Amino acid sequence: MTRDWHAWHREYDDPTSDLSRRLDVVRARLGALLTAAPGPVRLVSMCAGDGRDTLPVLASTGVDVDAVLVELDADLAETARVTARDLGLDRVEVRTADAGTTSSYDKAGPADVLMACGVFGNVTDDDVASTVAALPSLLAGGGHVIWTRGCRVPQDPTDVDGDPSELVGQIFADAGFEEVAFVRPADAGFRVGVHRWPGAGTAYRSGVRLFTFV
Repeated sequence: MTRDWHAWHREYDDPTSDLSRRLDVVRARLGALLTAAPGPVRLVSMCAGDGRDTLPVLASTGVDVDAVLVELDADLAETARVTARDLGLDRVEVRTADAGTTSSYDKAGPADVLMACGVFGNVTDDDVASTVAALPSLLAGGGHVIWTRGCRVPQDPTDVDGDPSELVGQIFADAGFEEVAFVRPADAGFRVGVHRWPGAGTAYRSGVRLFTFV
């Protein structure tokens, strides 16, 4: 881990920051997916942090959800556990584990909603592609992915010019996903995408390396 993720999370304390604004968009998109779901929902969150983009939404919507949050940082994971308990979310499991390997999602899916927020700006383009290619093995048929990408990320790992979120969107399209939403504010550097997997879920394989943070 090359970044102080606790310091990074403190940017949420500024309600005008890009991170806070991104949080609002992610929560709104998640809330819309949950309330539109025809039945119980299985949710998986990669690199879940302290769960602030997910747990308050689960509590406020009251939708029937089983969730698995995966976070490597032990302190952030524990904060998520405490928050889930305080919100009465007894069907949320927080795993202190490496989100970059499918082994961390054993028996977590297939997910109707998968959160990949704060991931793609920290990995190489090849790892974005390998992750997206593997997502159908974690998803139920018709499942949705909510993802984020910044266009002004310090020490950005992408090899392409321009807005790297466009590359992420193209990778999803090339993998067979359908775009549901793409939020790109003109006055901010964050992007939020929602893509749907239109086919059936594919076979899950444990031990597959998805990504490694750089």
